[in-house]
Amino acid sequence: MKQDFQSFHANLSALDDQAINPSANVSLEQLVDHSRRNLLKGGMGLAALGFLGGSLGACRSAVQSESLIGFEGIPTQLDPAFDSVQVAPGYSARTFFSWGDAVMADAPEWNPDATDDWQAQLKQAGDNHDGMHFFPFPENPDSHGLLVMNHEYVNPLLHPNGMTFTDGKRPLDEVRKEQAAHGVSVIEVKKDAQGQWQRVMPSRYNRRISGMTPMAVGGPLAGNDALKTASDPSGREIIGTLNNCSSGFTPWGTYLVCEENWHNYFVNHDAEDMAKRVSHKRYGIEGKGLSKLYGWETADPRFNATPDPAQPHGGHVHEPNRFGWVVEVDPFDPASKPVKRTAFGRYCRECSVLSLGDDGRMAFYSGDDTKGEYVYKFVPSGRYVAGDDQANRRLLDDGTLYVARFNADGSGEWLALVHGQNGLTTENGFADQAEVLLNARAAGDHVGATPMDRPEWVAVHPRSREVYVTLTNNDNRGIKWPTDKANPRPVNLHGQILRWSEAGADPTATAFTWEVFLLAGEQPGAKHAEGESVPANLTGTINGDIFSSPDGLAFDNAGRLWIETDYGDDEPAMQAMGTNQLLCADPRTREVRRFLVGPRGCEITGITWSPDYRAMWINVQHPELSFPASDGKTRPRASTVLITKDDGGIIGT
Repeated sequence: MKQDFQSFHANLSALDDQAINPSANVSLEQLVDHSRRNLLKGGMGLAALGFLGGSLGACRSAVQSESLIGFEGIPTQLDPAFDSVQVAPGYSARTFFSWGDAVMADAPEWNPDATDDWQAQLKQAGDNHDGMHFFPFPENPDSHGLLVMNHEYVNPLLHPNGMTFTDGKRPLDEVRKEQAAHGVSVIEVKKDAQGQWQRVMPSRYNRRISGMTPMAVGGPLAGNDALKTASDPSGREIIGTLNNCSSGFTPWGTYLVCEENWHNYFVNHDAEDMAKRVSHKRYGIEGKGLSKLYGWETADPRFNATPDPAQPHGGHVHEPNRFGWVVEVDPFDPASKPVKRTAFGRYCRECSVLSLGDDGRMAFYSGDDTKGEYVYKFVPSGRYVAGDDQANRRLLDDGTLYVARFNADGSGEWLALVHGQNGLTTENGFADQAEVLLNARAAGDHVGATPMDRPEWVAVHPRSREVYVTLTNNDNRGIKWPTDKANPRPVNLHGQILRWSEAGADPTATAFTWEVFLLAGEQPGAKHAEGESVPANLTGTINGDIFSSPDGLAFDNAGRLWIETDYGDDEPAMQAMGTNQLLCADPRTREVRRFLVGPRGCEITGITWSPDYRAMWINVQHPELSFPASDGKTRPRASTVLITKDDGGIIGT
């Protein structure tokens, strides 16, 4: 059996569309007719929803006529054979780092036929580049640094003939190569004598972290019985990190790797055990047949979480509990051991984005990227003290995890996920704080968090600390979950962006005010080629260039909001959108302009800058045709792309 590229990604999209949340948490206000028939006829106007708020935060207290956005926007790319990256006039883009490129000095050259073995892959760039961050060297920050990026998952094209099965089992060598292509790459980058950014090779900092790298465990679950397996009876050393989507960083210079859809890698074939094991059922571990993605359990017993009473700790029934965490990596110490920080809680975390208060108090925001799941923040108990790295490195092991409730009146609450509070008691199935953190989704269900339309990336405004979150889409909205003010559109194919302000601009506040920043989709009044009006649920509120399915999100230091998209560009509802894109929004005016379009079949993701904002890196994930060679024949490769302004100026101006 072989698995081709297109069928694999169709299956992956179907997995993203699964709604796992069984809770009866009701949306806070019924706003629309939930009939699909009435909806798709376009009988509901957006104005009737009444969900858009007024002004939040100081950054919009006085709207200025001059836009923050200085570049000329570009059109959508509708060509079905488009196989490159196009940027705004006055800017240039070049491929910088692709799957298979050497990370370690002794790595072999990438073979275009994908015949590199797993040992080679451990020294080469992984697949499907995603979240990333630039860490500058203090002596020359604008010209020298470390670029650190995630490798989320792998494509069938990792192998010469796709992912194969023999007698229902995966070849171990293929599985090892796939595990090697997950994780993180750390590469040293520097401007050359001509002022051009280049990779440094060899470099003592260059490093690959993979699905086979040993990791330590920090926080409340270190050594806990729920993390013990036949392979690790201590519960203190975990092998590998998986499905690393977006990321974060700390003020003391470490990188936060986030483990997203890790549940797709495991099976538990014991139906009785699954029914009572919250940590498996609530997260959607497969109960029949093969695991949802790769079938690794047929070659690597760690991924078969079916309990085995003949083995210590039930075999590997607890192995899934060892994923879904934040992993802290020190990019400047290649000998350091990554640490899974369990105080952050466990779910399918998209990112972990910092908001730092003037007094050193912190919050790390994240979304749980599944339909009907929640928005969280983790508040460390201690405070960041500049220069006290020894103390700072202990801050992530103690704190409070919160989950968000978005009220219909534009107010919001952070509900503490703390044992003994908000009904999280032994009587209600939470024996202790370890159980609360391990099953954060179930804890969110119990306290009454608001189910959201696939919350993904979070961004924090650099001055106001106003927080933005992308809600990518949810075609079950209005069906499984009623619409509400924060998730106002039934059959929501295009998604929206929310923003909120914490009380007193304090990252640790437990109250906030919120509004919908924009609804993605086509322009109100848009018509199909046949002349029929586009249904109301497919039109948005965008002031400027249209897009669908916002995913990646980040602010530059001027307060420009950069938006990356992730949708199936061949889907009928996306035909006006073209290929996936990078856009820029002005938070004051809500104006949106398209800055970049990517090759057919890709996702645009991952974004970071040099400290002077004269260099931007973004990632092109799973291109479909032949990018970056763009020759119509070479195997496509996930790639990091460097963008600069032709006059050497600041990106976005």
